[in-house]
Amino acid sequence: MRPVITFTTDFGPAAPAVCRAVMFRFCPDANIIDISHQVPRYSIHDGAGTLVFALPYMPVGIHLAVVDPGVGTDRLAIALRTARGDILIGPDNGLLIEAGEALGGIVEARSLENRELMLDGISNSFHGRDIFAPVAGHLAAGVPYESVGPAVPVEKLVRLPQVKPTVRDGALESVIVQILIYGNATFAGVPADLEAAIGPLTSGRPLALEFPAHDGAPAVEERTVWARTFGDVPVGSSLLYADSEGHLALADNQGDAAARLRLALDRPVRIRPA
Repeated sequence: MRPVITFTTDFGPAAPAVCRAVMFRFCPDANIIDISHQVPRYSIHDGAGTLVFALPYMPVGIHLAVVDPGVGTDRLAIALRTARGDILIGPDNGLLIEAGEALGGIVEARSLENRELMLDGISNSFHGRDIFAPVAGHLAAGVPYESVGPAVPVEKLVRLPQVKPTVRDGALESVIVQILIYGNATFAGVPADLEAAIGPLTSGRPLALEFPAHDGAPAVEERTVWARTFGDVPVGSSLLYADSEGHLALADNQGDAAARLRLALDRPVRIRPA
């Protein structure tokens, strides 16, 4: 079976091709699976969510991810080995942690320091090409994981803040943790959290979502209903539902709820009965 490398970035259309060429230089037989190169620019949180969504369905292999606003600083470049047998490669900024845990847990972490596994010239702004891609190619070609560099304590790795919903005064207080390409807004929390706050979620139950003013956007309230899926409401209407990962989410049926309501990552929300 050809060695698998998955590839996720916020690079856009051109830079990923350069990185793929570097990977093929060191592993011509690699089967490179592009997960996404449209992660919102600099959004480590969105990149982490993309990896958690995709990697459990990928073959065991090398998983390269680069969303790296700290490129060129003293942040570590790392490779994580998981209990499932995968190796995750990328910056130590929280991007890889949740995905590693979703692949059975992180059993070892190493800092990428072996210059023999990198390109000869290392820039201050394109570590995806100069460090991460060549290391991924070498590992896919069979270079031992231990050769990438010294071990670092897993507990010392950078982790993203964990957002949890709060039940307060007959409502659920949460925050937007992801905006999808369709404009669906994903919230921290699952249906059980909302039921703990307001009771059973029956189909069609009226709900109110209160978004306070945030980052220049005015406060807004959305009246919606709890629904099983998009087609349960008329085209253009909104619904609150459980997404494919089981998280609470707001969407418009064949519309863009985030654009309509000017929603953005990290915006607070209060969900209550309407």
